[in-house]
Amino acid sequence: MTPAAVLATVLGYIAVLFAVAWISGRRADNAGFFTGNRRTPWYMAAFAMIGAAISGVTFISVPGSVTVDSFSYMQMVAGFTVGQFVVAFVLIPLFYRLRVVSLYEYLDDRFGVASHRTGAWFFFISKILGAALRVYVVCAVLQLLVFDRYGLPFWFNALITMAFVWLYTQQGGVKSLIWTDSLKTFCLVASLVLSIVFIMRGLDFSFSDTVREVSSSPMSRIFFFDDPASDRYFWKMFAAGIVLLVCMTGLDQDLMQRNMSCATPRDSQKNIVLTAVSQIVVIFLFLVLGVLLYLYMEHRGLAMPEKTDQVFSLVAVGGGLPLVVGVLFVIGLISSTYSAAGSALTALTTSFTVDILEGTKRYGEARLTRIRRGVHVAMALGMALVILAFGYLADDSVINLVYKVASYTYGPILGMFVFGMFTRLRVRDRWMPLVAVAAPVLSGFLQWWALEAWGYRIGFELLIYNALFTVIGMLLLVKRHEK
Repeated sequence: MTPAAVLATVLGYIAVLFAVAWISGRRADNAGFFTGNRRTPWYMAAFAMIGAAISGVTFISVPGSVTVDSFSYMQMVAGFTVGQFVVAFVLIPLFYRLRVVSLYEYLDDRFGVASHRTGAWFFFISKILGAALRVYVVCAVLQLLVFDRYGLPFWFNALITMAFVWLYTQQGGVKSLIWTDSLKTFCLVASLVLSIVFIMRGLDFSFSDTVREVSSSPMSRIFFFDDPASDRYFWKMFAAGIVLLVCMTGLDQDLMQRNMSCATPRDSQKNIVLTAVSQIVVIFLFLVLGVLLYLYMEHRGLAMPEKTDQVFSLVAVGGGLPLVVGVLFVIGLISSTYSAAGSALTALTTSFTVDILEGTKRYGEARLTRIRRGVHVAMALGMALVILAFGYLADDSVINLVYKVASYTYGPILGMFVFGMFTRLRVRDRWMPLVAVAAPVLSGFLQWWALEAWGYRIGFELLIYNALFTVIGMLLLVKRHEK
């Protein structure tokens, strides 16, 4: 697949994306930007959420990871499913009852302004790092396939990408995201299924051959109960999956703004349950695709790339498969990444405007619109700078980097919400920023000490320890004799 063909595919998808965003968001006001006016049908939100939960990181990293991690990711997906039910039946009723625009308004009502802003700042850091990692994936692939061929630098790649993301989200916000995510879901699932079909044909596999070869491969092992010190140990990944899902969906302004765009809590719960079931199927297909990619590389004698994240792009674009496979790969990658970046940019704009600047409390509609648009530009530039930083620093599978970052940054948010929901205690609010900073530092020290002293590797479950340190710190700040 030539660079010109890749570029034409990218620009073609972006043109469709802009048309959908413009049609769906052309009459959006601030309420439409922040919450979609809470008029989204639950089945539309559910279809959109299938793709919303899957970014370019999943599209690239999950298939490539099977050679190292096998199907162990399904252990975490099992935890994700339990976490989805926690979000649906614990958090959704709470947020609808309070009618919050930003999730972190709950912390203001429960503890005070310092807690509110602490939660918002930690979300801000979490989301801008996580979103930048996701966009970095597509930038890295496009740099390899297009920009390097034309002698264009990586910084230009990152700026152009974020400029397109800013343009298609700057008008409609959440109101546009539901429709653009639906387009993404269709493109992503179609690309995934058709890529599997074409690779099966490239291997001369029938459906039964595929089932036999994948199931007999050592890369398809799902459960790991043998070594509690391993990062892949079942109970560690299962527990981490529950907590990560609650944090990265239920306490994340980005994904919850879609769920809360439904008219009623019950509609939102239907959406979340359907999303949970769909996620199991889609992730499993990505892992199957990973095994087929490695079998195809062995069959064709292709050299292994330096990073596992490059396996899918190598086979799809330069592996001798029909041109349509390369087109499907580019469409799936671009659709998943642009949508995830757009929703993250909208969520960052919402949280910064509502939580940190208190825009909905302090300004009228016209002034709020101007401020929101200025913040939107600033967030896009900030994400571009972080993408550039990852271009120089990233040296791990990006799917692992995303969860490592989340383990540190979402812990204080989880701890504050758990303390607020399961106790009636009040705390000395002004000290909350200190607790929220101390918890990740102590978690990092615990991770290092466990490995040095016992040879025990704390993996993604670090988030649980992080939240626990936050809860302990809040207990030390409890106002005595007051509930």
